[in-house]
Amino acid sequence: MAVAARTRSKRSTRENRRTAILEAAAQVFFEQGYAATSIDAIIERIGGSKRTIYNEFGSKEGIFTALVTENADAAVAALSVERFAARNLSEVLLEFGRRLLAIYMSPAVIGIYRSIMTEAPRFPKLAKAFYDKGPGRASDRLADVLEDAKARGEIQIGDCHLAADHFVGMLRDNLHLRVILGLRPPPSAAEAEAAVASTVNIFLYGIHGAKLPQRSKRGAQSGAMS
Repeated sequence: MAVAARTRSKRSTRENRRTAILEAAAQVFFEQGYAATSIDAIIERIGGSKRTIYNEFGSKEGIFTALVTENADAAVAALSVERFAARNLSEVLLEFGRRLLAIYMSPAVIGIYRSIMTEAPRFPKLAKAFYDKGPGRASDRLADVLEDAKARGEIQIGDCHLAADHFVGMLRDNLHLRVILGLRPPPSAAEAEAAVASTVNIFLYGIHGAKLPQRSKRGAQSGAMS
């Protein structure tokens, strides 16, 4: 048991160090841009050594890719088979939308977006990695969920990948753009919930007046506690 405890402690220490590096890197990318950011600048924020960072991530590009991937992991987790089994599509989309919008509006991802939009012409491979491991991956996973719903007869739609792209685009809309441009702060919890509910409602039911089914009191209480 002592060996197992030491192993867990080492794993926890490594995970905490990795998180600290990524958080510091996100701040520096946000402040200086990708090209101007150096490993030394990241180390200044958290201490440690270059060897630690290179062992963990391999390079500055590795740090950037890890930032994108881990944030995408958090969003895509909402679409895991275990989470949406036996649930209707509107509930799945609401949960996914909440997670994805929260990630889009997080300081780390806002910094990533600002950096990549500036650096994409000079670093096309980095831009592709950003899309493939972030927004593209979330869209692809949502398309799989829509395909499953289509096979069950829950929805009738032609191109599920196109529909998934529409959903993600609707979720970001001009709210995300205004935040990226610094024209407003990230939305409050109430604003975010309203944006997600509106997106899911329009995506599933159009704009002819149909609305999402009302959540039961039990469901609302469960959502509030989660």
